Amino acid sequence: MKRYAVALLAILSALALGQDFTLTILHTNDLHAHVEPVKIKNNTYGGYARQTTLVRKYMASDKNPVLLSGGDTFQGTLYFREYTGLADLFFMNLMGYEGMAVGNHEFDLGPKALSDFVDNARFPLLSANLDFSAEPVLAGKIKPYTAITVAGQKIGLVGATTPDVTSISSPGPNIKLMDLDASIQQAVDDLHKEGVNKIILLSHLGYGVEKKVAENVKGIDVIVGGHSHTLLGDFKDPNLPKSEGPYPTIEKDPNGNTVLLLSAWEWGKVFGRIVVTFDHEGHVKKWSNDQPIIVDNSVPDDPLAASAVAAFVKPMVEMKHRVITTLETDLPSDKSPVQESKMGDYIADAMLDAGQKVGAQIAIMNGGGVRASLEKGPVTFETAIQVQPFGNTLVEMDLTGDQLKQVLEYSIDATAGGKGRCVQVSKGFHFTFDTSKPEGSRLTGADLNGTPLDGATTYKVMLNNFCANGGDGFTMLASSTGKRLDTGMIDIDAFVDYLKNHTSAPDDGPREEMKKAG
Repeated sequence: MKRYAVALLAILSALALGQDFTLTILHTNDLHAHVEPVKIKNNTYGGYARQTTLVRKYMASDKNPVLLSGGDTFQGTLYFREYTGLADLFFMNLMGYEGMAVGNHEFDLGPKALSDFVDNARFPLLSANLDFSAEPVLAGKIKPYTAITVAGQKIGLVGATTPDVTSISSPGPNIKLMDLDASIQQAVDDLHKEGVNKIILLSHLGYGVEKKVAENVKGIDVIVGGHSHTLLGDFKDPNLPKSEGPYPTIEKDPNGNTVLLLSAWEWGKVFGRIVVTFDHEGHVKKWSNDQPIIVDNSVPDDPLAASAVAAFVKPMVEMKHRVITTLETDLPSDKSPVQESKMGDYIADAMLDAGQKVGAQIAIMNGGGVRASLEKGPVTFETAIQVQPFGNTLVEMDLTGDQLKQVLEYSIDATAGGKGRCVQVSKGFHFTFDTSKPEGSRLTGADLNGTPLDGATTYKVMLNNFCANGGDGFTMLASSTGKRLDTGMIDIDAFVDYLKNHTSAPDDGPREEMKKAG
């Protein structure tokens, strides 16, 4: 009798192994401390209280749900300045995340802040291509992979971090970078050896790199992406930018198996959700055609999460009244006839200083974004915010000399028309123009540290995301195909950090000069 029972169990186990398995993947990426919704034109998007509503809804209604993150929870709002990621972690723990990739911005305050985050997280942080063994505060805390159990099935989670992390953030000297494809392949192979055949890569590599990883690494089934702030899907909302690809994006691994690439844009403005069915060998068999959910004001706030947001915002009010520096000179925003101002120059210098980590050579600030002056004496956070009120992030773009000249020509035309699209530029950059010349040919010279701009040379330029995305009519920036990196740092943070160490107005003379012909 016992022999028959054992045989029956073996048969049942074999049947179970031969069954398909359905998993619902809920996902976000690049939240960047956006605790509250952000405004886009006539609507607001994102916010943890709304996201919590969606998570609770789909956790209750969907088959075998799991909630995952593509990384970069750190950096981007005053909440990060105040709470160093722990406010975000409260909501992530509340919602029940089960895995997160380590993003580059998780290192912005060095290893210790990330260690504190990991210590309090109820979910694993993962990165297969970073070696933490020599970093005392993180050794043993971040693994290359893990396996979670969903409805009796093992799901493998592998993490990956952009190889640029050492140059665009502050991981310190003890964290070592390993070969990307080889380290991910090793993690996938280790999971397969442990009998786990359904593998999700939690990736903070960016859409383009993720496509290559899907093609190069065997055994990945789904990639939950991040880093490139990529919007995938089909949307009717006119406030959203153009999608960069289908959701999901379909790739094939070296064995010809399907790999699904997912991304949920940025800041929680959309929420990723897809239902995936795996066959008995763990390969993707089919998936739903659902698109990411737009997290606008049609999504109600979860009451508990909303009350937590109200509690977290209180210290922010006090922070606005803190004195952050004492200026030794005025920083006037009043523009001269050529549209340059001391405040505009100062803001551009602050942007350049913030961009040193990513090798920035030039910073350009739109004149219309310079909103106030500062007087000599104490400066509070609240006063500083009046100068930079929009919460734009800083973007590093690779632009050729010819592209830069296009930007300057457009700015000069705006200057001639008395409009606020004129640019303010950082120290070391200088240009001259003649408004008596025809439109489009008014730029008469431009140089960086005394060397004329070369049309074919590529320069690393810091801008705010408003201009980088074509705001104020800078379409030549929006259409640029060169490398761009959204640093995640908001303009007010860069401005405040610079104020603390630079208490006088720039004294290097005019950076943009009107010179009439003849």
